[in-house]
Amino acid sequence: MSNDLYAVVGNPISHSKSPRIHSLFASQTGEAVEYTAIQAPIDDFERTVRQFFERGGKGLNVTVPFKEQAWKLAARRTARAEKAGASNTLYFSEDGVLTADNTDGQGLVQDLTSNHGVTLNGARILILGAGGAVRGVIAPILARGPAALTIANRTVSKAEALVSLFADDAGNTEMAACGFEQPDQPFDVIINGTSASLQGDLPPVSANVIGENTVIYDMMYSLQTTTFNQWALDHGASRAYDGLGMLVEQAAESFRVWRGIAPETSPVIDELRND
Repeated sequence: MSNDLYAVVGNPISHSKSPRIHSLFASQTGEAVEYTAIQAPIDDFERTVRQFFERGGKGLNVTVPFKEQAWKLAARRTARAEKAGASNTLYFSEDGVLTADNTDGQGLVQDLTSNHGVTLNGARILILGAGGAVRGVIAPILARGPAALTIANRTVSKAEALVSLFADDAGNTEMAACGFEQPDQPFDVIINGTSASLQGDLPPVSANVIGENTVIYDMMYSLQTTTFNQWALDHGASRAYDGLGMLVEQAAESFRVWRGIAPETSPVIDELRND
């Protein structure tokens, strides 16, 4: 019996851990899955997707810079993909429709709550950044019922747009938008959704946002402590985590969407940490 074909598409893509993650999931579950990485030309993402499915591919993960294109390309979107405005998971539905999903927010929330024991219900949360990565995680965070969610960004209007977009999802959560420099009180949870850590930089945030019980989460992952997490720990944060668990958890949710089986994530996270 031949394996079902899956892949991750991006540009660049050689650094991707997704093939390793999904091969570990396949071994663990006994699913007949072959998962590869495809570097699509920047100007020809759509043809890459079409060719993959034409040769029998079953599902695609999508990473930068193509998540918005994947969302536009799909004829159908799940509710979480619709609100996220981006897709990291593509597949053909049983009735033959190219469908876009977004598992990033589920991955973040699962990592925070299940792997790290962070309580989001009733928490005061600060999210740094207002780009696609942040937009993709807001609805799943709001679904956990935080007391307040503040979005801080260099361009305040982008943060304000996200607050407006998710107003219907907020429930009793108090939402606010501001610049990076404005927050001046401690938060329970701070999520860095900017890419600053990749360049070794920091968003210009006051250290006053960190209290002795503040939990820090950098959506970027690194084998070393990220620049943002080190800064937060130096200023008294109680705990700091990077995004490796989110990466594995969003992959597990994609695997579940495609295969109907939810793999165990803890051993995969441990293995990647020790690679």
